[in-house]
Amino acid sequence: MNADPKQELTQGDAVLVVDVQNDFCPGGALAVEDGDAIVDLLNEWTSAAVERGLPIYASRDWHPRNHVSFDREGGQWPPHCVQDTVGAAFHPRLVLPDEVVVVTKGTRFDQDQYSAFDQTGFAEELKRRGVERLWIGGLAEDVCVRATALDARQHGFKVNLLRAATRAISEEGREKTERELADAGVELV
Repeated sequence: MNADPKQELTQGDAVLVVDVQNDFCPGGALAVEDGDAIVDLLNEWTSAAVERGLPIYASRDWHPRNHVSFDREGGQWPPHCVQDTVGAAFHPRLVLPDEVVVVTKGTRFDQDQYSAFDQTGFAEELKRRGVERLWIGGLAEDVCVRATALDARQHGFKVNLLRAATRAISEEGREKTERELADAGVELV
């Protein structure tokens, strides 16, 4: 299914951009191959959402300097998306309108938070705004996008994953994730 945001977006929808931050793009501390290639397509979706008056959300990792997920602290990742650094900033070509709501995660000192729903109040915000369906794109498909999409389904939202607007850490990770998401009722668009 190919999706044109101007044709697809309707009342009850929201667009969610997951972690399109400098550290996850080429040249970043934890770069996803071609991670920046999704920016233009995500901009089309956010622009169409603005035209229709639909909510737009952007999640971000926002780690303290010595976060538990960092390899030097015993975690599995190199330091990335450290609060108030260039690496934590959204990609410079990503156009986020003034009305975007930023969902900040990964701030806890004692655990990682891959999902935009993990202890953020995001599900309650979506319900308050009357959102029924999320259109999701971002980085990385097999980590934070995966966790966010699965949690969205658990909270009862319809979820459409914009495949062309995601990139995974590995092709194997992408294939496994897409099977898991489809089994959970996520529409792969």
